[in-house]
Amino acid sequence: MKKFFVSLAALMLAAGLSYAQDLSEATETAKSAVEAFESGNKTEALTLFNQALELATACGEAGNDIVSQCKAAIPTISLSLAKEEYNAKNFVDAAKMFAEAAAVAEKYEAFDVVEEATSLIPKAYFGGANALLNNKQFAEAVELYKKVIELEPENANAILRLGMALNGAGNTEEAISTFLLAKDKGKEKDAVKQLCNIYTKQAAASLKGKKFAEAVEAAGKIIDLNPENAQAYQIAGQASQLAGKNADAISYFEKYLELAPTAKNAGQIAYTVGALYQSAKNNAKAKEYYQKAVTDPKYGAEAAKLLNSLK
Repeated sequence: MKKFFVSLAALMLAAGLSYAQDLSEATETAKSAVEAFESGNKTEALTLFNQALELATACGEAGNDIVSQCKAAIPTISLSLAKEEYNAKNFVDAAKMFAEAAAVAEKYEAFDVVEEATSLIPKAYFGGANALLNNKQFAEAVELYKKVIELEPENANAILRLGMALNGAGNTEEAISTFLLAKDKGKEKDAVKQLCNIYTKQAAASLKGKKFAEAVEAAGKIIDLNPENAQAYQIAGQASQLAGKNADAISYFEKYLELAPTAKNAGQIAYTVGALYQSAKNNAKAKEYYQKAVTDPKYGAEAAKLLNSLK
C-alpha cells in the first residue's frame, strides 16, 4: 500500500508540472491525501482523495491519471476505516461503513473491495447482536440477528442466537420455532438444550399450577428431543401420580431411576414407586423398590417397615 501511494505522489507531481493550473490544484490535493494517509490520518486522506477526484474529473482527459488513482485509493481507505470501527467494537456503525465502502467500490469497479466489504457486513451485525444479547438487551439483539439472517439465511449460529434473544424477550413460541430451525440447520445439540430448557420451565409451571396434563405434555416434548433427560421423566411421573394415573407414574419414575440411580432423591422416588406398586397389589415389585429405598435417610425406616410387612 505504501509503495502504491508513493508512486501515486510521483505521478501527480509529474502531472502538476506538465499541466495547467487547474490540474495542479488536483495534483496538490492528491499529494496531500497521500501524506495524510502515510501519517495515519485516514479520515483526512479519504476527504482529500474525494476532493482530488472531483477536481481531476473537472479537468477532462488531462486528469484521467489522477482520477484513476483516486478511484483506486478511495474504496481501500473506506474499507480500512470500517475495519477500524469494527475492531473498536462499534459494530452497527461498522456495518453501515462496510455497506458504504461496498457501494463506492462498486461504483469505482474495485470488485475485490466489494467482495470483502460485503462479506463483513453480516459479521458486524452479528458482533453487535452478540454484545446486546450479553447485555440482556433482547429486543435490540433480535433486530440485529434478523439483519444477519436476512444477509446469510444459512447462518446457523445467528439463527440459534436469535432464538435465545427471542426467548429472553419473552417471545417463547417464536423462539421455539427458531430453535427448531437452528436444529435443522446443524446446531442440533445447542438447539435441543435451549428447547429442553423452555419445555422444562413450562412443565414445572404447569405442575405447580396443578395442570397435570399440560405438565406431562411438556415433559413429553423434552423426552422426544432428548430421551436421556432424567428430569423430564421425574416431572411426568409426579404429574401422572397427582392426576391419579399411577401406571403412567410408575413407568416414568422407573425410567428416571434408570437414568439417575444416584440422584439425591433416588431413595424418595424408589419409595414412591414401591408404594404405587403396593397399591396396585404387585407386592413383588413393591418389595423390589422398597429395598432400593431402605438406605434413604428420610424414607429408609418406613421403607424397611413396609418391606418387612410384605414378607
